[in-house]
Amino acid sequence: MEGFLPWQWCVVWWIIALPCLVFGIYQLKKILETDRDALPLLGVTGGFIFILSSLKLPSVTGSCSHPTGTGLSVICFGPWITSVICAIVLLFQSFFLAHGGLSVLGANIVSMGVVGPLAGYAVYRALRNTQINMYLTVFIVCALADLFTYFTTSLELALAYPAPAEVGGVMSSFVLFMGIFAITQVPLAIVEGIVLALVFKYIVQLKPDILLRLKIFPEEKIRAARGEA
Repeated sequence: MEGFLPWQWCVVWWIIALPCLVFGIYQLKKILETDRDALPLLGVTGGFIFILSSLKLPSVTGSCSHPTGTGLSVICFGPWITSVICAIVLLFQSFFLAHGGLSVLGANIVSMGVVGPLAGYAVYRALRNTQINMYLTVFIVCALADLFTYFTTSLELALAYPAPAEVGGVMSSFVLFMGIFAITQVPLAIVEGIVLALVFKYIVQLKPDILLRLKIFPEEKIRAARGEA
């Protein structure tokens, strides 16, 4: 939340986030220059990030949590464009929904818009050309992108507020913060994976041409998912 991190850590996370955003903007401009038909899909993926990440749900541990929605964007456009979309969403939420804040925007971009998407993208690249079902791949990517977001958030909080050295320091705080988030986040990540896999199935049926042009999955997988020979 706004003002929760010391200013030194706010600066550190901004230093990490800015190069990712610059490269993401460069990639976004390239896609829009070469394929304007990608705009509707970009809007859909951005819309899901905004809607799902706006759902602040109370946790039994006394905190609150939310899905991230980044997995679908990662699969369609990669992690760097996803970081730009997340930055726009987080900026809007901090201004109008009291969700996050400007001082911690860099930290939130790193967790939700950089590390989570990078983890999801690594899994996507590993599974893309395997025999694993396409929709199962989407589910795994979306769920892990969500979980790694909160893994990173826990680390950010632990670095800012380490426990005394005699009781474990940063690692002790990290385990504590993970415990606060994990109880709520694991089922949320599973539900998010299922929802976004169903959304991707709808996109496959409605707009397979854009998926083929962007080479999101091999053509044979997409045609098989549509029941085509």
